[in-house]
Amino acid sequence: MVRERITNRVFNDTFLVEPPANDALIPVHSLYDSLQPLEVDIGCGRGRFILGRAKNCPEHNYLGIDLSLLRLRKIDRKAVSGKTSNIRLVHGEALRMLSVLPPESITTFYLYFPDPWPKRRHHIRRLVAPPFVDLISRALKPNGKIHLCTDHRDYFMVMQSVWRKDLRFVEIPPYIPEPDEKTDFCLLFEAQGLTSNRCSFQKKAP
Repeated sequence: MVRERITNRVFNDTFLVEPPANDALIPVHSLYDSLQPLEVDIGCGRGRFILGRAKNCPEHNYLGIDLSLLRLRKIDRKAVSGKTSNIRLVHGEALRMLSVLPPESITTFYLYFPDPWPKRRHHIRRLVAPPFVDLISRALKPNGKIHLCTDHRDYFMVMQSVWRKDLRFVEIPPYIPEPDEKTDFCLLFEAQGLTSNRCSFQKKAP
């Protein structure tokens, strides 16, 4: 049990996973009650997507990655109260956590509304780039998928370009989330009459 000093609230960290030390791999499949296909939400934010998705697909397991420990603890508390036991959460930087996933262990990745870093001098900080694609390809099983979404049109064009140039992947129809899986960002943009840009890619089988 851990107390967050800034909020003076108690969190049990029921479904939080300890990040591995050094270059050890996360023993992903041993973390869950049953061996099921594993999907990963990169940057799960407030958790509306991963909580909704895990509830809708109890036959799959879900791993959420986020840089904010407080956000993860709030998701954890909601998962416990909702009896959503097929979720695990890990605190850490995205590239670092992707690098310690076992090879060919993941069936699906989700990357929704990553920071677009709109200023040109900050574009180098954008997550979607060839090194990121390499880590996704390494962790995905053959025929595994990644679903991406952003409200930033320029970043969306970059996303499409990066994935389309990679011969390890083929573009597929985008995944459209169920109403209870839509992120807070998605709901905000929809309320403003704006459209979220979505694309999906599948790793080719050998």
